[in-house]
Amino acid sequence: MSSLHVCQSCMRQLSRRVFRPAGLDPRQAQSSSRRCFSKVAERKITRLQSTSTLLKSFASPSQRKLSSSRTQQRPVVQEPPQTPSPPGLAAEPVPYTSSRPLLQPNNLFHPLTKSPSPEIKQRAAFMKQHAYCPHPDHHQTRLPANPNDPEARKVRDAGRPPAHVRFECPDCGIPVYCSEEHWADDYEMHLELCDTLREINEDDHDLRSGRFFPEFEYPGPQIEEALVNMTSWDTCLYSRDFRAIDDERSLRQATRLLTYPMTLASVLHELSPYSIRRGGRLTPEGLKSLSAMRYTLHPPRSGAGLDVKGIRPNPPPVRIFVLGARAESSLPREVWHQLAHLFPRVAFHLIFIGPESMANRDSEFPLPPRTESNPFGAIVEDRISHQLKISTFVEYYHTLHKSGIFAPFDPYFDCFMLFHPGLGHPASSHEWEETLPQLLETKVPILSTGYTAFDMQRDKDWVEKTMGGEVDMLMEPGENRFRSLRWDLNDLDPQDVSCGNWGVWGFRGKRYETTRKDVE
Repeated sequence: MSSLHVCQSCMRQLSRRVFRPAGLDPRQAQSSSRRCFSKVAERKITRLQSTSTLLKSFASPSQRKLSSSRTQQRPVVQEPPQTPSPPGLAAEPVPYTSSRPLLQPNNLFHPLTKSPSPEIKQRAAFMKQHAYCPHPDHHQTRLPANPNDPEARKVRDAGRPPAHVRFECPDCGIPVYCSEEHWADDYEMHLELCDTLREINEDDHDLRSGRFFPEFEYPGPQIEEALVNMTSWDTCLYSRDFRAIDDERSLRQATRLLTYPMTLASVLHELSPYSIRRGGRLTPEGLKSLSAMRYTLHPPRSGAGLDVKGIRPNPPPVRIFVLGARAESSLPREVWHQLAHLFPRVAFHLIFIGPESMANRDSEFPLPPRTESNPFGAIVEDRISHQLKISTFVEYYHTLHKSGIFAPFDPYFDCFMLFHPGLGHPASSHEWEETLPQLLETKVPILSTGYTAFDMQRDKDWVEKTMGGEVDMLMEPGENRFRSLRWDLNDLDPQDVSCGNWGVWGFRGKRYETTRKDVE
């Protein structure tokens, strides 16, 4: 019977008769279906919001978190599940209510001390206890990190004593100066960061708004006939068939996680945006090293299949050593799986190494005991998929290198990745003095990222000064095409604003060519 010849009243009666089992009261049938679909919706919402919780816990070495004035308490309006109906019958949505407050997109700005989120209020209190006023009337509290550091404007032993930040800027909502007088006097300098600080404020409140996060849903394997465009974030997400992201804030939230696998893939992939052409930043030695890796990452078709005739020997997995791992080791495994989807014919073994490699992974404690078969108490995740295996070592790399647990190294199958290592930073360079010579003697590519151009140049100068001429430059320092689009704030210094993996560069232990001397 066509729905065009039936009135709405008859259609509702017909719908109830079709879906009501015999002997079941109509109110019971409606309530049971409502409970069923509500539970399905809650499970999906919980899974996506767990990813946003991890993103809120992301921190740089100085506990970088993000933040965003009037609260608007409204119930969460999630996508209501639909009651199933036969073709031609209109479905009635099942109402869904919740008591959680929701911040609307036009109500994300709040001063940190008046935020509806207790976590952000606690963060504001931490900043007021530890961050110092950047006004030049105060003494220096530390040595300037770079020429653009606000501390460079201060006189070392003259002027007023240091004072903690107390005054919140009404435009960005973040405590930045000790008083309103200093804020007004230094307003032109603050204007350079005010818009970025407000963006950080709103992004942080967005993570705690309770909204649905579709940007944290990731696509599956890529068909080999569809090439990936690695030119930029937009072209990559489009060619990888990500769900369309039309909002800049959602794009910033998504790239904060995807920057880690995509930075690595953008250098190793055969369609990499970095080349040996002028301005491509790749050096001749870099082309040699990356060509060896790409030969392994993009093998020819072998004719393998699912039957007996299709059995072929598989090469060993490509090992990616992530040294000094911190928050990147706690990324959802679906994020790291995007690396495997870009190279469908090979398997990967990600190895996180560092004393902080278990950050934000409290649920996995205690660590496995150290036994003869597992001498360093590694946490092995080998059931993620047939393409991806992850191991975590809470230990310094030089200790593992001396034991020979990873030997031998192969330039065709191995690569080192250093995310914000701080090689040349005065507070952390001593931790790399023993590790760096061991990395160079392996002769495999070493990729490194930095927060700023000054940060990367400082790391490069320290490597060249420490190792002399025993380094081959593979990739010149420069901006990363797949950097995080979301800015991070240093709680110890509100003037210190940076973004994850802003730049990338690469080096390797020097290789010498063997020459023969003609004997007369």
